[in-house]
Amino acid sequence: QVQLVESGGGLVQPGGSLRLSCAASESIFSAMGWYRQAPGKQRELVARFFGVSSTNYRDSVKGRFTISRDNAKNTVYLQMNSLKPEDTAVYYCYYYTSLKTYWGQGTQVTVSS
Repeated sequence: QVQLVESGGGLVQPGGSLRLSCAASESIFSAMGWYRQAPGKQRELVARFFGVSSTNYRDSVKGRFTISRDNAKNTVYLQMNSLKPEDTAVYYCYYYTSLKTYWGQGTQVTVSS
């Protein structure tokens, strides 16, 4: 049973930066990423790894967010720059396997002046 623990959320002003971390309880490989869910909205994919090391991002975060990983630490990161109020949401990391998708508990990101 893989456990995912997110950290790094918080309150930041528009234009600011945050780095989210997602630490896994065991070795992880591809098919990991980040979703987010804003109040009253559906959960949406933000960024993900797929295949060997490919990545993709939703259009609204391209050029501002970067997903990365440290396999030695079993950790995936989401570097978020130039944050906007519309980025406010709970961010969840996930790890997909053919048997099950694992989710972290979520970390709140609030972008406000």
